Amino acid sequence: MAELKTKPTEQSVEAFLEEIADPQQRADSQEIARLMSEISGATPRMWGPAVVGYGDRHYQYAS
Repeated sequence: MAELKTKPTEQSVEAFLEEIADPQQRADSQEIARLMSEISGATPRMWGPAVVGYGDRHYQYAS
């Protein structure tokens, strides 16, 4: 089986969002992260260097 390219990391979501230079984009991103956590019930975590994920799913094709 091929190895996944995008994997969960130990990078902090909060630290990642704090690196956003534009103050309005940073505030918007933090609010979106808060809403996504509230709605999904999942704790956010980094997947690779620039993807914030909420939970995970295992997909298996019929082939």
